[in-house]
Amino acid sequence: MTGDTLASLAGSIAELAAFPPGTALPDSAATTVAELLRLLEDGEVRAAEREHDGRWRAVPWVKQGILVAFRFGKVVALNASEEGAFSFFDKDTLPTRRLTLSDGVRVVPGGSTIRAGAYVAPGVVCMPPMYINVGAYVGTGTMVDSHALIGSCAQVGARVHISAAAQIGGVLEPINAAPVVIEDDVIVGGNCGVYEGTVVRERAVLGAGVVLTRGTPVYDLVRETVYRATADTPLEIPAGAVVVPGARAVREGWGASTGLALQTPIIVKYRDDKTDLATALESWLR
Repeated sequence: MTGDTLASLAGSIAELAAFPPGTALPDSAATTVAELLRLLEDGEVRAAEREHDGRWRAVPWVKQGILVAFRFGKVVALNASEEGAFSFFDKDTLPTRRLTLSDGVRVVPGGSTIRAGAYVAPGVVCMPPMYINVGAYVGTGTMVDSHALIGSCAQVGARVHISAAAQIGGVLEPINAAPVVIEDDVIVGGNCGVYEGTVVRERAVLGAGVVLTRGTPVYDLVRETVYRATADTPLEIPAGAVVVPGARAVREGWGASTGLALQTPIIVKYRDDKTDLATALESWLR
């Protein structure tokens, strides 16, 4: 798709978003929303992009278009079968995505759902039950394990393992807020939570139970430094870092006298051949 065509679509979305609350949108909104969702599903546009400086930034007009889809839609019954099994009641503009065999995505039976407007690359494996929300991007060869969530607009790279019960947070508003990014070849352990625009760089390993947010300091034992989000930048986990749950002692007042500690993730090493061997078994499941 040409730049002029994308600019025209972005302009149409901006016009629709400018309608006052409570005002009925024109019928053209349906066509605009459908075109945006198609482009997202084809991977031709994304809700966030990596720029030349390596930083990930939101694409505001894409996120604004998704919000228009919610605003324009009406809640209807969306049934996966004539018998009404696996029924949904949601906006008609954002139904579940219907894959075909030619998409090359493996969806194991058991209650998984992919919403319209999500890109799911060939070679992705979806273990039941899992959920991929609108605007998300999931790269080739990635496994989304049981009870895992990939939130709205989250960006997940190639050959990633999102382990059982892991939560990859999503964000729609504000439209300039960058979503969570999981780069290529990352391992996200079971029951992890990655939220609030955190960026996990390529080949990092998050041990089971690690929780990352904008307010989470991450202590690097190898490089003897602390990683934090700032007003302008998200929390970033360095490439190849191996992160495990840890704790730091409360040093003052009543908390110190009672021996309390605060949860904090700790980088204990950087990925090596031994780490790769320990994680290689998952390839047999694909």
